[in-house]
Amino acid sequence: MKRIVVLMKKSGLWFWSVSIIILLVCAVMCWQIWQHPEHIGLLPGSLKHKSWLISLCAGTGIMTACLLLMFFSTRASGKNHFTHDVKQALGDDAFAPVKLTRTETLWQAELLAIKTHLRRRYAFFWRCNVRLLLVTGDDTAIAQLVPGLKEKQWLEGNRTVLIYGGSLTAQPDSEKYAALRKLRRSRPLDGIVRVIGENQHLTPQITDHDLRGLEKIGEQLRYQPPVWLWQLCDSAWSQSGRLTQSVGITLPARAVPEDIVSQLSALLPQLRAQGLAQVAENRAYDFLLRLGQQLLQGGCERWKTRLSPWLYGARQRVPLRGLMFSLADPPSGHQDGAENHVHALTFPPAWQGILDDCTRVRGRRVGMAWAQMLAWSLMAVTGLWAAGLLLSFGLNYQQMSSVAKKARALVEHPAVSDAQLTALHELRNDAGRLQYRYQHGAPWYQRFGLDHNQALLRAMLPWYGVASNRLIRDPASAALRQKLNRLVDSAPDSERRAALAGPGYDQLKAWLMMSRPDRADGAFYARTMKTVQPTLRGVSPGLWQSLAPDLWAFYIHALPHNPQWKIIPDSTLVARSRQVLLRQIGQRNAESTLYQEMLNAVRRNVADVTLDDMTAGTDARRLFTTDEVVPGMFTRQAWEGGIQQAIDTAAHSRRDEIDWVLSDSRNAVSSDLSPEALKARLTQRYFTDFAGSWLNFLNSLRLTPANTIADVTDQLTLMSDVRQSPLIALMNTLAWQGQTGQQSEGLSDSIIKSAKDLIGRDDKPVIDQRAAGPQGPLDDTFGPLLQLLGKNRAGNVMSADDTLSLQTYLTRITRVRLRLQQVAGASDPQEMMQTLAQTVFQGKSVDLTDTRQYGSLMAASLGEEWSGFGNTLFVQPLTRAWETVLQPSAASLNDRWRRSLTANWHTAFDGRYPFADSKSDASLPMLAEFIRRDSGRIDRFLATELSGVLHKEGSQWVPDSAHSQGLAFSPAFLRAVNQLSQLSDILFTDGSQGIRFELQARPSPEVVETRLTIDGQHLHYFNQMADWQSFRWPGETFKPGTLLTWTSTRAGARLFGDYTGTWGLIRWLEQGQRRQLDRSQWMMSFTAPDERTLQWVLRSQLGKGPLALLDLRGFKLPDRIFNVDATAAAQAFDTNSDITDMDGAE
Repeated sequence: MKRIVVLMKKSGLWFWSVSIIILLVCAVMCWQIWQHPEHIGLLPGSLKHKSWLISLCAGTGIMTACLLLMFFSTRASGKNHFTHDVKQALGDDAFAPVKLTRTETLWQAELLAIKTHLRRRYAFFWRCNVRLLLVTGDDTAIAQLVPGLKEKQWLEGNRTVLIYGGSLTAQPDSEKYAALRKLRRSRPLDGIVRVIGENQHLTPQITDHDLRGLEKIGEQLRYQPPVWLWQLCDSAWSQSGRLTQSVGITLPARAVPEDIVSQLSALLPQLRAQGLAQVAENRAYDFLLRLGQQLLQGGCERWKTRLSPWLYGARQRVPLRGLMFSLADPPSGHQDGAENHVHALTFPPAWQGILDDCTRVRGRRVGMAWAQMLAWSLMAVTGLWAAGLLLSFGLNYQQMSSVAKKARALVEHPAVSDAQLTALHELRNDAGRLQYRYQHGAPWYQRFGLDHNQALLRAMLPWYGVASNRLIRDPASAALRQKLNRLVDSAPDSERRAALAGPGYDQLKAWLMMSRPDRADGAFYARTMKTVQPTLRGVSPGLWQSLAPDLWAFYIHALPHNPQWKIIPDSTLVARSRQVLLRQIGQRNAESTLYQEMLNAVRRNVADVTLDDMTAGTDARRLFTTDEVVPGMFTRQAWEGGIQQAIDTAAHSRRDEIDWVLSDSRNAVSSDLSPEALKARLTQRYFTDFAGSWLNFLNSLRLTPANTIADVTDQLTLMSDVRQSPLIALMNTLAWQGQTGQQSEGLSDSIIKSAKDLIGRDDKPVIDQRAAGPQGPLDDTFGPLLQLLGKNRAGNVMSADDTLSLQTYLTRITRVRLRLQQVAGASDPQEMMQTLAQTVFQGKSVDLTDTRQYGSLMAASLGEEWSGFGNTLFVQPLTRAWETVLQPSAASLNDRWRRSLTANWHTAFDGRYPFADSKSDASLPMLAEFIRRDSGRIDRFLATELSGVLHKEGSQWVPDSAHSQGLAFSPAFLRAVNQLSQLSDILFTDGSQGIRFELQARPSPEVVETRLTIDGQHLHYFNQMADWQSFRWPGETFKPGTLLTWTSTRAGARLFGDYTGTWGLIRWLEQGQRRQLDRSQWMMSFTAPDERTLQWVLRSQLGKGPLALLDLRGFKLPDRIFNVDATAAAQAFDTNSDITDMDGAE
């Protein structure tokens, strides 16, 4: 309390006034709590009321006792000190020496004496009214300025205490300054006076010693007081009787050397005026004029130089406040021999400047003022707490009054109206605000020990419940009951019932919520009630639709904490509604929502998996690319890190969302909603989506294009490199991901299975379809792939071919790569490439062909759903190599075909009939030389050069689908050779060259007779019964040709045409019109010059017979077998000849 009073720095009267006011306030508060506790939110007679009353009364009593004790102790102490002083003044008692204990020092005793003296003279608050000055310097100078100070150590007078400080060059007395610091802790000294003797000057060395000594004193005191320099002057004449005054200057806190000059210069007029006045009075009074003359004659500049190290600009911690001048005269009031007042001092006017100035200026704290800071902090906290108490009291009182007023208004006026609904909503806002503050804490300005939010909430909720039940709950329950009655009263299987069943479920759920607080869902309830109760009688529709949703939601949210607000639904109506809804809904559908929530919760924690992630450490883009990703929630990390636990949690803690709505108890729930069934469905659904996501990603892989042998070789090298293969890295990832969810067979399961097999040995199947190894939900999808990787080796289980494995495939890839490197590194790559391709064309098996077949078999073993993935990884790389090998060779084969066959064909048949409209006939034996079966030039070429990629099915040449991949046969070539093959079958039916056919003449109007001669074979017809006549072409005659004459009823025999040569028959047939009667007969019609029609029916033994030769008209043998891009074929050989053989990748 003493420290707080000292820091307050007020008089005793102020202190007692404030104390009495505080005491009265506390007394009023005690009376208020005693008589009217409800005004501050306290219930009369409650435990809290009694606690507050007892606490405040006890505090007020303690404060009253302390103030009385302080008052009487102060009076007693003052009385004793007064009596002691009176006795000393009368001389009755001798001056009692101070007794020192063992723990006290001399300066502690001196300071105790000073403290006692000042307290007796200036009462309890002497620290606020007394100035403490430390006088330092040489003892001679101090004695000239303040005689007797060294002997007495301290002198007091005019509310000022001068304390002897001694020389600044000596080491400061730590005990002295420690005791002095305790005398007045807040401000140990008001200033330090440094006395400079008459013959002394402030040299740099003296200045440095003084500053260091003052700094040490400040460190001892932990306070650096302002410093005044006092220069003692001398005079040749006696100055006794001269009127003295304070002479000197004061410097600002951050003074600069120019301030010294300006201050001293400003002092000169005053010195001059007062000095002249004193000299006029007595010529010996020259102190002021002499001082002014010294300053005017360079003294200002000298003092500027001397005081510069003392200024703030020199970074000194000692604050220099001023410079004083005086003569070395002793104080007039000091009596050196007085015994009654040994420490009394009367200050001369020369001290008035320092005495006035030291009350206006303060020093600065050295170090941290912990005590002062603590006291001020305590004062600040106390003040803030008191203000907070008043503010909290006012706000809580206003809040409680407002809530009570609204609650009474709602209960006292029960009529339904807009004002009632508005008041209820305002009270709901108050309740919501109180709930929020109860859960999250009240605002800072409502706390300070007067927070009544929880009590106010408990007090208002019953009042709110009465009004809410009347305005909100009961109308809502009636509206829901009405809707459900309409549902159950509707006709079964009617459109009306189907329409009402949709919202009927939500209505039943909302109605049951009002009776089951544990199922409360405010958002759902408010959303449902918007459609059920859009209006309320007595309330305007706009206001109802604006405020009702919030009131509904608050009611349902508060229902779990206020179960007395619930309703008791009609059990009969509930049962009938459930029956109707169960028939209409048929199944529960909350499983999809649960599944999506589970995925959404994991999606935020697992990143999507890209191709680079699956092939980490390899350059996958050189081999295959894709823009697709696998969602992170469908990975093994997601399954093991969250999905599996989420499914287990859902299976054991949640049933279908509509169980409690449509069933009376859990026993009524069907078995498909059991935790085990729910877990199985969620797991199956997850792994179905899991497999689909991976299949979608893997089937989207595309092989990176490679156009040259070097590119293909690089791809095959990278693919088969054990350390850098993206394919191996991808397969390792797939093997790890494909085993997600696998469970190994336990020991007990294995024992039970063995026992069953032993007992039922006779019934044991040849192939056990139960997997013997780990079983997983992804076996149906990833099983074939794991089989290829050797990760699913279950004994006695039907599986893919054991010879199919990734390791074997990579070994074969290495062989193909080495073969291609041999081709690229050969001296003539093109020749070696053609030799390699020739073995393929000729049907000889090579590594490339076998590896292609092996890759195709691996892709097929994966199944149809892996078709895109298998084709990209196992088929396309070899197909690309196949194409690289075959395409250049195909171009070479085209050239050989052109040289060996097409050129001779053009030479033999170009411009000749029937290939062209010409009188020159083609050589039929030469045609047979080309098209004869097996032995003809075309068949021999195809059988010799293309037997590996082209084979004959009947009379049709068909590309080999297995070995011709990558080769584009020319459609014109295939049509041409197949046309010639069919013609060869017709022309060489019996092995010899020739066609056998039959002709039958038909009667024609006004035609009497026709004669047809074909290579010496005659057909004479004169309208008798038609008969078939056999012919052979070419006939055995030395003069081949065809001759036709006819005789009409109006003229004799006339010549229709005479076609000489071997091709005469074909020329004659070309003149007629053909109409097919069946598969072997054609009606041939010829128009005579007289417009009469001559008709024969031609019947062939095979195909179209001689008519097939008509198709040779305009026929040209194609120059190409394959459609080959010449640029691509040339680019395939555009490779560096010094390709390094990468045997290390093998």
